[in-house]
Amino acid sequence: MKKISVINGPNLNLLGTREPGTYGTDTLEDIQVYLSQIAAREGVSLTFFQSNVEGEIVSAIQDASAFDGIILNAGAYTHYSIAIRDAIAAISAPVIEIHLSNVHAREEFRQTSMIAPVCRGVIAGFGKESYRLALLFFTVAQESEAQKR
Repeated sequence: MKKISVINGPNLNLLGTREPGTYGTDTLEDIQVYLSQIAAREGVSLTFFQSNVEGEIVSAIQDASAFDGIILNAGAYTHYSIAIRDAIAAISAPVIEIHLSNVHAREEFRQTSMIAPVCRGVIAGFGKESYRLALLFFTVAQESEAQKR
């Protein structure tokens, strides 16, 4: 069974009430239930972690280094955290950077990702479906890539 860690950064604990026009009305718990249902059908084990503290996110990334993959919504840390970037670069597990909103259609400072260069890919702008698409990579696309080798 594949093991995937879903790591969420600052302010994502406020989903559902925080700027619903930008982030939607689903809570983080709603997203976790949604992903868990999909993962169960696919035979994937998920762990969830959320923190507003940068160092705790670094530790969560390091702790998930033996997992088959990490789905990471680093929130605002995406745009300036070298510590999170270095944690991703230090592990072998593939990391998919995700965002609920289309960061490229927002403020200029949100259009730069410190972590994208060390992530396997980036998915943004699809709301909670961004998480599902990342999970899809780990359940389908990653297997297809391995078969081509």
